[in-house]
Order: sequence, then C-alpha cells, then structure tokens
Amino acid sequence: MGFQITAEVRVHIDRVFTKFAKDQGDPYSEIEFVERTSKITKADGSVVSQTEQVLVPVFWSQVAVDIMAQKYFRKAGVPARLKKKMENGVPEWLCPSEEDLETLSGLPESERMGGETDSRQVFHRLAGCWTYWGWKSKSFDNEDQARSYYQEMCYMLA
Repeated sequence: MGFQITAEVRVHIDRVFTKFAKDQGDPYSEIEFVERTSKITKADGSVVSQTEQVLVPVFWSQVAVDIMAQKYFRKAGVPARLKKKMENGVPEWLCPSEEDLETLSGLPESERMGGETDSRQVFHRLAGCWTYWGWKSKSFDNEDQARSYYQEMCYMLA
C-alpha cells in the first residue's frame, strides 16, 4: 500500500469550521467559489501558461490561484466519470474512485478525459487520501470521526 504504521495513534476531531456541514455533508457551504484565470508570463510579457475558468474560493489571491492551477491541478488523465472502488471495511464515501468505463464509453472520446479545473477536486483528492490512510491505519475511532477529519481538512485547504 505504500505506507507502514509503526505505532497506534488515535485521532479525535472536534468540528470547528464545519459544525453545520455534518447534516448536509458540504464542507464548503460557507465558502463562495468563483471562476478566475491563471496566467503566468515571462518578464518580456510572453505567456508561459494560461488556464481559464479556474474555480477557487472568492477570497484567494492571484498568486494562490496561479499556484493551484500550475502546481496542483492534474492537467490531464482525469476521467470525466468515476465510480467507487469498493473495499471491505471502508465506508463507501471514503473508498477510492476509479474510472467508470461503462459510463465513459457513452461519451464522445474527446470528452472522456480531462484535467482538474475546480480547486475542490484537489481538496477532495488530498483530504480523501489522507482520510483513507487514517481509516486504513485505524486512526479514527469511528466513521463520524473520519468524516469530521475529511470535512475539516477540505475546509482548511480552501
């Protein structure tokens, strides 16, 4: 799996930022997201890289937008349709995702794969991975603690 647990560590998460997200399940319910453009230029003004319609929190600086778009977005190879890869003992919401070949086959080939454009995709990918590792290492007492950790991390990343 790529990681090894050498000592048992339990994590207890008290919700701070997502107190009201538990029922609706949206850690971003209090955050407004807007489309921005990331544009990196050389000193001579020539464009090195440009990404349109980057969805980020409204309060982010242009530098934060540029770093997200240029360093953290997966640029290609992201399936347009995903399905859960179910694992015994792992809650469905926490199971890793994989491409849904059946659904993808119904899309035009040019629309089957793409890149990330929404910062929430990155937050989900990172917080989901960390939460999954915590679950697999039995770091959470229960599913509610795992979900609290995931949602708090998503909020803090935003």
